[in-house]
Amino acid sequence: MLRVASYNIRKSVGTDWRRRPLEILAVLNEIDADVVALQEVDRRFGTRTSSLPPKAIREATRYHPVALGARPGGLGFHGNAILVREGIEVLSATCLTLPALEPRGAAIADLRIGKARLRIVGMHLGLLGLWRRRQAEAILACLEGLEPSLPTVMMGDLNEWNPEGRCLAHFARRHRVVMPGRSFPSRMPLGALDRFVLSRDVSLIDAGVHLSNRSRGASDHLPVFADIAFAGSAAEARHPHPLVSHP
Repeated sequence: MLRVASYNIRKSVGTDWRRRPLEILAVLNEIDADVVALQEVDRRFGTRTSSLPPKAIREATRYHPVALGARPGGLGFHGNAILVREGIEVLSATCLTLPALEPRGAAIADLRIGKARLRIVGMHLGLLGLWRRRQAEAILACLEGLEPSLPTVMMGDLNEWNPEGRCLAHFARRHRVVMPGRSFPSRMPLGALDRFVLSRDVSLIDAGVHLSNRSRGASDHLPVFADIAFAGSAAEARHPHPLVSHP
């Protein structure tokens, strides 16, 4: 079984408005995912350096960041970063600028996990519905042009409060949209803003929101996770068909 997770870390600023990157890393250790997509990892102003020091990531976790060609001192692309557990090979990485009124982007990484290959997309969509739809279309168009076609997991903060939102409908045409649960705001979750979008060759085993005393305060979003199986993965041999279905 492979576990993927998505976490909007709000530049490592907790609900007490203190910047505490080590709390974010401790939450990641609690989730124990193999691949993590982070949003809002870099500071928004000034030099836009990473709120998670790479040295701290190396020392406090078993992850290493996918190289996205970020600016000096940064970790992500428009705030999106991908972390992979030690032993997972990064075959390629691509950055995609999304249409938006404000800077938005997506990070794409092709991974080798044992004998299997998996494509990961980390994304943070905009605040306006029209632009979210355009951003979904841009991501899907980019994926259609990538060769070879691979089992794909898209994940991130979609900023979509409406379960019938049209950006979700765009993703759902050829993919499965997974709502792990309500993840925002972390102290009293009301909105299921953080989601997964799976290609049809990825089986969903389980999904949920990671709720702990630490995650309630580390960011204004709770992290979400999904346990998956896909062609060539060890879990796929045990669970060749989806075991659970989420709306």
